[in-house]
Amino acid sequence: MRNIKLFDSAEHKFVLLNESEPGEEEGIRSNQYLVTHGENGVLLDPGGFGVMPSVLTELVRYINTENIRAIMLSHQDPDIVGGLSTWLELTSAPVYVSNIWLRFLPHYGIASMAQFVGVPDAGMTCNIGPGFQLQLLPAHFLHSEGQINVYDPIAKILFTGDIGAAMLPSDREYAFVDDFAAHLPYIEGFHRRYMVSNKAARLWVEAVSALDINILAPQHGPVYRGRAVADFLAWFRNLQCGVDLMTSSGHFSWEPQYE
Repeated sequence: MRNIKLFDSAEHKFVLLNESEPGEEEGIRSNQYLVTHGENGVLLDPGGFGVMPSVLTELVRYINTENIRAIMLSHQDPDIVGGLSTWLELTSAPVYVSNIWLRFLPHYGIASMAQFVGVPDAGMTCNIGPGFQLQLLPAHFLHSEGQINVYDPIAKILFTGDIGAAMLPSDREYAFVDDFAAHLPYIEGFHRRYMVSNKAARLWVEAVSALDINILAPQHGPVYRGRAVADFLAWFRNLQCGVDLMTSSGHFSWEPQYE
């Protein structure tokens, strides 16, 4: 699929760089996002090692690599961090990640942690440049203990990491969720198994509901827009998941699906 401008004004853009790793049908399809304001840009979840060359090819359509002002990691998984050591050869930009994952990242072949900024549990605001500000918001245990979301107040887009992620079958391909009920079968199994509890989901929904959101942009699958945003939040707020469903060690009251 082509790159998709989720928000596009003269000065500000929020772009889904829709390039995925070779062989993704046997792995996890991932989304990489670029937020630009003027000549400056921020890369969200740059992806695994295999996807890095194609993401770079798409990114330079919008900005030069020397104008990458920050890289933001929603959490520590390889589909997000696996290609990071190569990106660090191209940019001296700070890399934001939850404090609790700083000690694990050297295992991805990262020689120096000098560029990394630990995000506190309560989140933080990042002033990228004049008129360019992004909010890092906590989404702990959804699914990572140190999950971070990114809110763009200009585009009114919330990058949600794994929250809202979909696993579409190979014969289905669409960029936007407009009909939440039709989309639900592609997210339910993942969220019931990977999200830790209803308490975590409910607290997150209560927090983000205070934001002005037009689009939810997850790290996997289509983005939510229009009525689908409110429909997803209402569903997720009441979802029984993770430890809520455990009946004994290794057994759940809802049967996980791994297809």
